[in-house]
Amino acid sequence: MKKTAWVSFGFLLFILGFSALVLSLVGVKLSFLVWLDYPGALFGFLAKIFMVIAGIIVVYMAVTDWNVEE
Repeated sequence: MKKTAWVSFGFLLFILGFSALVLSLVGVKLSFLVWLDYPGALFGFLAKIFMVIAGIIVVYMAVTDWNVEE
């Protein structure tokens, strides 16, 4: 995949995870992420935290220039 596709995927993952976390604080759930809460509330919370962290990591890895020598 191209660099822009990875960055877009990372931002999408971050935004979905973060918005799901914020909305769950007020009792609202995104309809397509409801299945994350079926095993339990803790699993759903940890999965959303993982989505946010994974999004940040994907964006960081995509924008890093690996060919730069120090």
